[in-house]
Amino acid sequence: MGLDNLKTKDTFLEGKEIVLGLSGGMDSIVLLHYLHTHFPNHLRVVHCNHHLSKHCDDWNVFCQKLCKNLNIPYKNIDLNLEKSSNIEENARKKRYLSLSCDLNIDEVLCTAHHQNDQAETLLLQLFRGSGVAGLASMPQQKSLGSGIHYRPMLGIEKQQVIDYATEHKLNWIEDDSNKDTNFRRNFLRLEIIPNLSKIYKNLVKTLSRSAKHQSEALRLTRELAQLDIQANSLITDNNLVQIEALMTLETHRIKNILRHHLNQMQFLAPSDKIMDQIIELLSAKVDATPLVRWDEFEVRRYQQSLYFINNSNDKTLEKCPIHDELQNLPNFSIRYRAEGQRIKLAGKKHSQSLKKVLQEAGIPPWERNSLKMYYIDDELRAMERLGHMQNAE
Repeated sequence: MGLDNLKTKDTFLEGKEIVLGLSGGMDSIVLLHYLHTHFPNHLRVVHCNHHLSKHCDDWNVFCQKLCKNLNIPYKNIDLNLEKSSNIEENARKKRYLSLSCDLNIDEVLCTAHHQNDQAETLLLQLFRGSGVAGLASMPQQKSLGSGIHYRPMLGIEKQQVIDYATEHKLNWIEDDSNKDTNFRRNFLRLEIIPNLSKIYKNLVKTLSRSAKHQSEALRLTRELAQLDIQANSLITDNNLVQIEALMTLETHRIKNILRHHLNQMQFLAPSDKIMDQIIELLSAKVDATPLVRWDEFEVRRYQQSLYFINNSNDKTLEKCPIHDELQNLPNFSIRYRAEGQRIKLAGKKHSQSLKKVLQEAGIPPWERNSLKMYYIDDELRAMERLGHMQNAE
C-alpha cells in the first residue's frame, strides 16, 4: 500500500472522501496536485494557521486562492499556541487535535510526509532514547478522530517530490523557519543527514527500512500484550488492571502490557523512570494508596487494582442519571460528604458510616470527596455512584 512513485494512482484512496492537510510548502503542494489529478471530486483542503510567522496570513491567502482556482473546498483553522520550550511538539499536537476534530466519519486525512521525513523522525527518536514505539516512527495509516490519517508519499524520496514539482511547474511557499538549525529536525535535515549520506549510500532508504522493521516489531509486542491480557483476564470492563494476575508474569511482559494499556487509553508514553515507579506500585502495601504522576496523567493503586486517570478529561461532562431525575424538583441542591457523616441506604433499617459504605462499594479514596450528594428540602435523596437512599439519622 502507498506509492513508490507519483505516476500511478493510489488504490487505497479509490472511493474514499479525502481531506488534505495543506501547509503551502512544496511537499503538500505536490500532494495537492497529485490528489486533484486522480481524485478531483473527492477532495477538500484544510490549512492550519499556527500564527508563528509574520508571513502566516500570506500563506493562508496563497492556499485559499490556489484551492479557489482549482474549485476545491477550503477551510482555514486558526491555532493559538502558548509559548513553550518545545514549540514544534506543541504545534504538532494542536494541529492534529484540530484536524481530528474536523474529520468526518469515513474521511481520510492525507499529509505529505515522505521517506526523508521518516528518516529524520527515526533519528530524532533514536537520539531521545526511544523504544520500539518511538523507533517505528510514522505509520502509513492509523485511526484519527472519526476517520483515518494516511501518508500516501511515505515510500517516496524527497528528490521525486522535487522532480514532480519541477515537471508540473508548481508554485509553493518557503517557510522561513525551515532554515533555522536551532530546530532539531532542521539540524538533522540540513547538517547531519547530508554528511552521513556521503559515507552511507542510500541512507534515507535504509533508515526508512529500519522504521518499517520497528513498526512490525511494535505490532508483535502489542499482539503479545493483548494475548497476555486475555489469557490472564487482566483488565476489567472499566479499564482497571488486576494486580494479582499481573504479578504472575515476568517484569518485561508486565511493562509491555502497561505500555500497551496506556497507549490504548491515549496516555502520554511514560519514561523509563516513570515506568519503574509504576512497577513499584504493584508491590506497595495493600492499605496504601500510592500514586505515580506525569504530565496530566496518573496511575494509582487501590486494593488489588491499578487505576488510570487522565486529568485533562473534563469530568463535568460525565452525566449522572440520578442528577437528571432530581434536578427539576423544588429545593434541589448538591452537596459533598462531611467528616463522620452517616447515611441510610434504601431498604436498610439502620444508618451506616458513609466512609464504610464507600469502602464496601470499592470507590477509591481520591474519588470520594468529589461524589455529588443530592438533597431535596435538606433531605438526602441520592448519591452519585451509590444510588437512591433515605436521609441520615
